[in-house]
Amino acid sequence: MADKAILCVDDEPLILLALLQELKSALGGQFVYEQALCAEAALETIAELKTEGVNLVMVISDWLMPGMKGDEFLARVARDYPEIKTVMITGHADREALRRTEAIATLQAVLRKPWDPDELVSVIRKALADPALEG
Repeated sequence: MADKAILCVDDEPLILLALLQELKSALGGQFVYEQALCAEAALETIAELKTEGVNLVMVISDWLMPGMKGDEFLARVARDYPEIKTVMITGHADREALRRTEAIATLQAVLRKPWDPDELVSVIRKALADPALEG
């Protein structure tokens, strides 16, 4: 089993399903793929993975979600877990939110919905700079 994980966060189950299918298709069994429907659940998942010794290497998050927005969520991830790389996928983020998010050191990219699957996989491969991921 893979000892590295990618967490996908979006309040729309169909978006999560599509995202997970694309990642699994492109990256296969190299990762454990986790999902959360909101930022609060994602923070709980991150804490659980850390407790279990799973190396969470990337969080891919939507911006517009109920409760905590993606920019605030990713800022917390960057603050509390600076080793985790982050990507935001959005169709709605305002300029100020994007500016705040882009200032986060761990943010690798902001992709617009609908995202290009090849671009997403390229961003992940580049961010994690793992030769085993090169396709």
